[in-house]
Amino acid sequence: MTALIAGVLEPQADQVDLGGVPVRSLGMDRLSRSRVLIPQEAYVFAGTLRENLAYLLPTATTPDLDAAVHAIGADPLAERLGGYDAAVNPALLSAGERQLIALVRALLPPARLVLLDEATCHLDPSAESVAERAFASRPATLIVCAHRISSALRADLVLVMDGPRCRLGTHEQLLADCALYRDLIGHCDRATAEVRN
Repeated sequence: MTALIAGVLEPQADQVDLGGVPVRSLGMDRLSRSRVLIPQEAYVFAGTLRENLAYLLPTATTPDLDAAVHAIGADPLAERLGGYDAAVNPALLSAGERQLIALVRALLPPARLVLLDEATCHLDPSAESVAERAFASRPATLIVCAHRISSALRADLVLVMDGPRCRLGTHEQLLADCALYRDLIGHCDRATAEVRN
């Protein structure tokens, strides 16, 4: 779904519009300025931390980087790596650390659409919440694809996909009329209670 919305895949029927314009008619340059897609497996390359963070916005200043790093909650990682001019070896980073770098990278450009496709799955729930709130505070549309029900609880609208059946609504609407969603919420509540005990 995110690949279709982002224009990475073409739909077999109909079309996907971004800002009222068919995605396939947008040039690659305009499309890349309009949206950011962060997949589950975050890409980090050998280079400095600054180069990795500012990849989508090369004109980012140090204060821009500071603000984005702080908003995502990546300050401890940036300090541990030795600052923005330190060399990054992707092989020495955990999956969660790579995701933090990719999330900061995605937060910097002023894209109107941000797609997080399991982009926080390697973060603990509190770090995931910080990252999602950072994106939610931007003047952009945020689409989060996640298996964690906590992401759904923070969303304005939730799309529950179960094979060919899809339901769209608010948390309250889905609790009232979607058995699968109620079951997922109940499962999450039971798991949380078991962890607390």
